[in-house]
Amino acid sequence: MIKALVFDIKRYAIHDGPGIRTSIFFKGCPLRCWWCHNPEGQEPYPEMMYYENRCIICGTCEKVCPLKAVSIVDGRVVTNRKLCDNCGVCVEYCPTGARELAGKWYTIQELLEEAEADRPFYEESGGGVTISGGEPLMQHEFVIRFLEELKRVEIHTAVDTSGYVSKEIMKNVSRFTDLFLYDLKVMDPQKHLLYTGVRNDIILNNLKLLDELGARIWVRFPLIPGVNDDEANVRAMGEFVSNLKGVEQLNILPYHPLGVSKAERLGKEQKRFEKPNRQLIDKIMNILEEYGLLVKVGG
Repeated sequence: MIKALVFDIKRYAIHDGPGIRTSIFFKGCPLRCWWCHNPEGQEPYPEMMYYENRCIICGTCEKVCPLKAVSIVDGRVVTNRKLCDNCGVCVEYCPTGARELAGKWYTIQELLEEAEADRPFYEESGGGVTISGGEPLMQHEFVIRFLEELKRVEIHTAVDTSGYVSKEIMKNVSRFTDLFLYDLKVMDPQKHLLYTGVRNDIILNNLKLLDELGARIWVRFPLIPGVNDDEANVRAMGEFVSNLKGVEQLNILPYHPLGVSKAERLGKEQKRFEKPNRQLIDKIMNILEEYGLLVKVGG
């Protein structure tokens, strides 16, 4: 039975497409954005997250860990991530919820039941289900079949993607997708490679492909001061997007350092950027609007 690895399901989501939505976050991503909002969605396997503020240093995790990857040193719990295989035993026995496993396997039927539970909200608001991540199309076989099932039961579908997949996958996904939430981060290919780990030619070509296929598209622009807020990048984006007939709006997503604390819980480090101020956001909105785009702040 085909299964997918999901790290979060958010109900009553209002920033992931039209109406009230259920957003399902699939684990695994080929990009490594410096500012990643969901670092727990990057790796294609379950990961242990440690919430130090919930921990009472009871020593239970140290006792139950089968690989002896957990120890108490100078009054603090330390996890040897090289030894830890994310088995989840410590999560099961932790009495305060200080340890959580990011990533749970679901069948299509199980996720369909999660979606169906919120149908009254969709019908009242014009909402539906948003497939997000990570990069959900890393698990494209499951996602396509799940989207097909959602369409069968007449639930609106949106896919939030970086676009870093093959053309064939994108074509197949488009058959069952009512709306694409499509990320554009940096227009210059070398800068894109530096800040995300991949070049952007596949991403831009797939956006053109979706436009040619007649897809409905909302472009999402994560605004990161010092990375992609320069006028050259903004104008290059405005020029590119304005030539696509399927783009209904461009959403500016101001940077928030939420990913920094998440990365710490995973035993990783993430660079912290400044939050963009209102003056910068307004400036970028004005530039993009010069290209005839409908620009909004938020999803």
